[in-house]
Amino acid sequence: MSATSTEPARPTPVLSFLAELLAEQQLLQTPVARFADAHAGPSPEARYSDLIPLSAPGPGEQYAFEVDLDSCTGCKACVTACHSLNGLDEHETWRDTGLLVSADPQHSFAQTVTSACHHCADPACLTGCPVLAYDKDPVTGIVRHLDDQCIGCNYCLLKCPYDVPKYNPKRGIVRKCDMCQGRLSAGEAPACAQACPTHAIRIVTVRTSVGADRRPRADTSAFLAAAPDPAYTQPTTRYLSRRGLPPDLVAADAGSLRPQPAHAPLVLLTTLMGGAVGCSAVAALAPRGASGIGAVLAAGWLAGLAGLVASVFHLGQPLRAWRVFLGLRRSWLSREAVVFAAWLAAATAALFAPGFVPVAALLGIAGLYCSAMVYVDTRREFWRLGQAATRFLGTAAILGLAAALAWIPASGPVALALAAATAAKLAYEWLAPRGNNRTTPAARQTGRLLAGPLRTLVRLRLGLGLAGGVGLPLLLAAGAAPAAAGRVALGLALLGELAERTLFFRAVAAPKMPGMGGA
Repeated sequence: MSATSTEPARPTPVLSFLAELLAEQQLLQTPVARFADAHAGPSPEARYSDLIPLSAPGPGEQYAFEVDLDSCTGCKACVTACHSLNGLDEHETWRDTGLLVSADPQHSFAQTVTSACHHCADPACLTGCPVLAYDKDPVTGIVRHLDDQCIGCNYCLLKCPYDVPKYNPKRGIVRKCDMCQGRLSAGEAPACAQACPTHAIRIVTVRTSVGADRRPRADTSAFLAAAPDPAYTQPTTRYLSRRGLPPDLVAADAGSLRPQPAHAPLVLLTTLMGGAVGCSAVAALAPRGASGIGAVLAAGWLAGLAGLVASVFHLGQPLRAWRVFLGLRRSWLSREAVVFAAWLAAATAALFAPGFVPVAALLGIAGLYCSAMVYVDTRREFWRLGQAATRFLGTAAILGLAAALAWIPASGPVALALAAATAAKLAYEWLAPRGNNRTTPAARQTGRLLAGPLRTLVRLRLGLGLAGGVGLPLLLAAGAAPAAAGRVALGLALLGELAERTLFFRAVAAPKMPGMGGA
């Protein structure tokens, strides 16, 4: 009879190895473990005292975000906390995460980035707002959005190069990060800083100054290299890395094609007002008492009124539109609205008193200049002064001449002038985006948009322009088309200018903070 062995069974090598790994994991200070340890203490003040300054900023100072890139893991805990603690609506975000990658395929590198409002020393959102819906706190430097003042014009979305303000269609206004100012005033860290498991986000005090040009200045040497140029708005956020970052970093989504919103009410405003101003200018230059001038003036007045009415539909809060004059001192949008309102008054008077026709023409040209500057002031390359002014004034010339061709009899010289103006504008539209600036990233993106997703609209614009602005006018000048063809030419030319203005909005390259990539 064999005896039973009492020797304990030895663990297999595999089980022993797993036990060692589990024991090792319990000793590792992972981000989650560190976060849990930090919250185990009894005192909230002790937990977050190193995430916020212990005193208010002094003269020449303000609060700013500081991001430790070495600690940022891209976990989006900051995004979630910001959304939850600020009570944001679905799909509304005030903080984003992005990714930087190396442009050299031989040396792979990736760096996650968290970003929110940079509370700039010279915020473009504030200087461009037509209703003074932004305020920079004189003590903390925090840039706040005043929700009850906003009319939802979205101009701050165009002005900010970092894609910070977000339009809320449910509320009809724009909202953005305010650095959790209420929490800061109570001695608590902002939601994003408090939720970050690695404490990669904190609030610091930075110095600001006033430059020789009387513009506020901030030290932007610690700003993100792959972000839009900080010289425009002087952002105060500091991005730090002890290990250093490669010099060739680019945004992971830098190559993504992003056609911008068409802004249909603005397309109608800028195109119809261009035609209205063109009609006023044609009437001012025509001989006194010339046949058909009254019809041209009436058509221009109707076009201008329709454009101004259409612009109201661009607002999220149209009943607050009367406030648009408040930013007259510094906002081109306010100036545009005020000058066009003055044009409407002069154009209405010109219908009954011919002496107001030159006044309406001059006010209209001034209004078109303000319109161009609304977009030039955003610093977007496709909207630089040459592009915007040529397109807006070109529309006025083309539609004004087309209106004259439609209602002024025996207008052979007008037909030739219309054909020449349209041909010149079409040539400029084709060549300018492909000119000397095509090597810049923004110009390349515009060129790719025009040759890719927007190519059908480009062809439509070219066809309408050639037919209504060149072909029919030349036939009329040669006497090979009936006089009624002038009104057909006006309709085709108007459709062509609407297509061009849609491309003006859709093909612009919009600057933003780095995203996560994708199509």
